[in-house]
Amino acid sequence: MDGNGRWATRRGLPRLAGHKAGAERVRDVVELTPSLGVEYLTLFAFSTENWMRSRGEVNGLMMLFKHYMKSEAATLVRNGVRVRFIGERSRLEPDIQRQMQGLEEQTSNNSKLHLTLALNYGGRDEITRAMKRIAAKVKTGEIMPDDITQDVVSAHLDTAGLPDPDLIIRTSGELRTSGFLPWQSAYAEYVFPETLWPDFVPGEYVDIINSFGTRERRFGAVAG
Repeated sequence: MDGNGRWATRRGLPRLAGHKAGAERVRDVVELTPSLGVEYLTLFAFSTENWMRSRGEVNGLMMLFKHYMKSEAATLVRNGVRVRFIGERSRLEPDIQRQMQGLEEQTSNNSKLHLTLALNYGGRDEITRAMKRIAAKVKTGEIMPDDITQDVVSAHLDTAGLPDPDLIIRTSGELRTSGFLPWQSAYAEYVFPETLWPDFVPGEYVDIINSFGTRERRFGAVAG
């Protein structure tokens, strides 16, 4: 969900205003997604590299996360949305961690939409943590080296139990994925719209989903 800061700067506003506008767009997309036949949605909210931003911006983002986790909880439960978080939680403030866990527990029985929020997430960090967990099991003899398969690796990632993404959308025209689900997205389709995230209106989202439905996905095989 890229482009919040540029959206604000172009309007002479502080960057945090862009993040607030972006949060409103999140609400629109989450509410629309089930009607498009999409059951799983992952949103990249904060990367492991985003800590390098100014202290004011990071603190503002953390306040936004806390505010929206609290204000949107009842709506998410009512709308049948199950929330999960991926990423390394230990660096986040204890109260944010408690809110994350609470929201996961509140929505654990929902199934209309499975919403995953990547918070303090980095693809290389995720894979590194997974390798450490596997190595620890090899050390104790729980897993033998020859038993390590792609399925074993997947089972130790943050996304264990979730399907791999079919479609990845990165707004704002940047042509890179910035460490978003590198293992899981090996056969994902990509779209890089020029639109800044706060301007990513529902109609554009619908058009992208409809276009994705026309793509021929061969997963390395030859078309029949």
